[in-house]
Amino acid sequence: MEPWLDDLADDLQSISFNSTTTSTTTDINRSTSSGSEATWTATTASSASSSFNQHVIKPRAATPSGDPYWDAITRVISTSPSSLISLNDLRFLHRLGSGDIGSVYLAEIKTPAPESSSKASAVAYFAAKVMDKKELAGRNKEGRARTEREILEMLDHPFLPTLYASIDSPKWSCLLTEFCPGGDLHVLRQRQPAKRFPESAVRFYASEVVVALEYIHMMGIVYRDLKPENVLVRSDGHIMLTDFDLSLKCDDSTSTPAQVISSQNTPNGTQQNEYKIEPPKFTSSSCILPNCIVPAVSCFHPKRKRKKKQGHLGGPEFVAEPVDVRSMSFVGTHEYLAPEIVSGEGHGSAVDWWTLGIFIFELLYGVTPFKGIDHELTLANIVARALEFPKEPAIPTPAKDLISQLLTKDPARRLGSTMGATAIKHHPFFQGVNWALLRCTSPPFAPPPFSKEFLSDGSCPDTPVEYY
Repeated sequence: MEPWLDDLADDLQSISFNSTTTSTTTDINRSTSSGSEATWTATTASSASSSFNQHVIKPRAATPSGDPYWDAITRVISTSPSSLISLNDLRFLHRLGSGDIGSVYLAEIKTPAPESSSKASAVAYFAAKVMDKKELAGRNKEGRARTEREILEMLDHPFLPTLYASIDSPKWSCLLTEFCPGGDLHVLRQRQPAKRFPESAVRFYASEVVVALEYIHMMGIVYRDLKPENVLVRSDGHIMLTDFDLSLKCDDSTSTPAQVISSQNTPNGTQQNEYKIEPPKFTSSSCILPNCIVPAVSCFHPKRKRKKKQGHLGGPEFVAEPVDVRSMSFVGTHEYLAPEIVSGEGHGSAVDWWTLGIFIFELLYGVTPFKGIDHELTLANIVARALEFPKEPAIPTPAKDLISQLLTKDPARRLGSTMGATAIKHHPFFQGVNWALLRCTSPPFAPPPFSKEFLSDGSCPDTPVEYY
């Protein structure tokens, strides 16, 4: 173990955060528009025994017994006089990566499981995001850190992170979430033949991203930072979206009442494709609450119902899209920025569906569609250049059609802009996807069992795994 890790765990001394370390492992050097990368340094903390503001998140009611993460947290709080967890209860093993507002470490709980426990062999490895509070204040990033913590506390979804504990000390802020041993899709893509995924794998990952975005939109959150680097692979091969410090939260106090929207209410009474159920834009002033029910097929058109395409299920559809939450912020990763962000016209939840289009394009082709020789040209291409598909590899028409509809430059006409994931799920590209049983679908890749020794394995230096 590196000496400075002991310092962090025991003395809270001399941690150096260098946000450029992770970029060396990628062949595409993408930067975020939220600010330049910086080197973080910290001086000696006043005392390891200083007063802490620890917050242990209560397990969800549906959490199964024997969960190794909650078991590890329970062991700590059951032996702590304050029934709380502190930084001194963590053993920091390895730095996993760095970002704009902190660094992520592989950590485990010091308190071992009882030898008599049937779960003694199930070691819980956590991803601990550690942030220097002085640096956050100096760079005016406190709001972003607070937003990320608040969002993580809200989430309860199989493809999103669980916040197990939030720890505040006079010097540090720490968020404790699940460790994903499969790394991220950006590194995993580079390990594929020709550095791109087959269509079946893209469909698998994209479908899980769609339902994750559907959930956070339901919660009144615009993600704004979808990219392969932020899609992690869990031990079972399924995905987990991460990094919510650029996300936008809707103000519930100004939300409009729930609405029922008929799929008949299309402009000029024209019929639309079966997979695209997009009514006119709402005129409300804020978010739509997540209990909207929209009929997928109108009962007044039985002939259309009989002729529905395969895979288009009848019955009510769940729709939740914060269509009118707006922001003027210029945030995101340059190659993934939506045109409305670049032009400064203000943006809402439709930016997440634009980034989904870029995401699918990159997984299929190994490149992003609007990348220029520099950031300025990339942004110009996003606003003005038409979407073009490479000649190789040959991609099926449904995939190209989905990408084209997601990468519509006018957000009002973009697939998903008003009906969200409901419209996207019905696209032919996702034909055959069992949305109700995604977690039962076999993933295209499952990481090998994780071992701490693997982190220092230098046998494959050219293809390091980015763990989070």
